[in-house]
Amino acid sequence: MRVAVVKNSDLTGVINRFGHSYPQPPQPWPQAVNETAEGVAAALQEGGHETLLCEGDKGLLTTLERFMPPDPLAGPSGIVFNMALGIQGECPTTHVPAMLEMAGVPYTGSSPLGHGLGDDKVITKRLIRDCGVPTPNFRVMRRGTESTGDLRFPVVVKPRHVDDSLGLQLVHEPAQLRHAVEVIVTQYAQDALVEEYIEGREIGVPLLGNGEPEVLPLLEYDFGGRETRLLTWEAKYLPSAGLPRICPAQIGSTLATLLRDISVATFRACRCRDYARVDLRIDRAGQPFVLEINPMPGLRMGSSYAFAAATAGHSYSSLINRILDVTHTRYFGIGIPKAEDSVTRAKR
Repeated sequence: MRVAVVKNSDLTGVINRFGHSYPQPPQPWPQAVNETAEGVAAALQEGGHETLLCEGDKGLLTTLERFMPPDPLAGPSGIVFNMALGIQGECPTTHVPAMLEMAGVPYTGSSPLGHGLGDDKVITKRLIRDCGVPTPNFRVMRRGTESTGDLRFPVVVKPRHVDDSLGLQLVHEPAQLRHAVEVIVTQYAQDALVEEYIEGREIGVPLLGNGEPEVLPLLEYDFGGRETRLLTWEAKYLPSAGLPRICPAQIGSTLATLLRDISVATFRACRCRDYARVDLRIDRAGQPFVLEINPMPGLRMGSSYAFAAATAGHSYSSLINRILDVTHTRYFGIGIPKAEDSVTRAKR
């Protein structure tokens, strides 16, 4: 099968540079994006697929039409493995899926709706609360002088729409809140989400599939004796931070079942598809709280999602090809035919 791996490492492929750009983490961003996309493409090639790396920009549909020309008799002649985070504007992760929807090209992962709901942390929290899923109390702020109501300090302040823990701040006193909110609004041009800090354990719950999604082994971020027990960008990505991960997390069966159930409920409430990761905290009394869902978790080798999949017995190649197979089944009702099946059919 022809599979186009779509990414955003070159931010120049637009008509105008206008509006707010997608925030870039403090790292060699294009290199990291390209290395991950190349790893995904290599894994797909191991699965017997013909691949093409391409940018999710204004030239995407022209590129796809050349690579996977339409076949009026057989339907779509290829599929996109979507890894595009977007370039600029509002809710940029929705842009490539929306282009593909309009053009009639199948793709992995959530729809524009799923990305829009999951990437808006405030909407996520409101949706899951309506489903009875626990999440920390919160307020949305633009100035930092709004009433905190019954919020208990310390609180976590973060951008409403940004992933990777960018902008994450822990605020201990009400007097510090205004500055923290101003930082978010100024740097990210969006509302600040202010939520109660849950002292305790942090767990990632990776999900794979649709209908009744498979819950991969739970993963815990081990803060050890650290004074600040917060999963910042630095703690996630800098080797010097040295934050260990435990997989499978050492959690009793009753609590583990609860974590799986509320993670699947979050996945469904946010209309996610194919794969995602739910991030939770467990307080000192053993009560879980969903923080957010990532509809497109990182798939680089060694990422939390890939680490959990490896614990479940997946090689990196089998994980990537499994995501593609799950997507194919969602669109066409069957998994991707094996190479030998195609040969057998050709001889008939």
